[in-house]
Amino acid sequence: MCDLQRTSASKDDNLNALDYENLLVYILKCSDESYYTGVTNCLERRLAEHTSGRKETSYTYSRRPVELVFSRKFKYVNDAIAFEKQVKGWSRKKKEAIING
Repeated sequence: MCDLQRTSASKDDNLNALDYENLLVYILKCSDESYYTGVTNCLERRLAEHTSGRKETSYTYSRRPVELVFSRKFKYVNDAIAFEKQVKGWSRKKKEAIING
């Protein structure tokens, strides 16, 4: 179980404090049919943050509601970050292929 109340100042701070057994790369489908890809150590908390619109400047803020459509667990932070960057570079079709299994 992750700390649902934890907030952080930056992505770098998040990654330095991650629980290395629960790193997840996730993809959200937004209300405008676009995809958002992120990495977290607490999927429940991140989904709540995206859903609540915690940050007005975030990509998902104006694209709510969002739906979790994919997640993959990683043990090592470097692997999770590398996969997140890889997915962000993929075409929509390739993202949908991994989402659909």
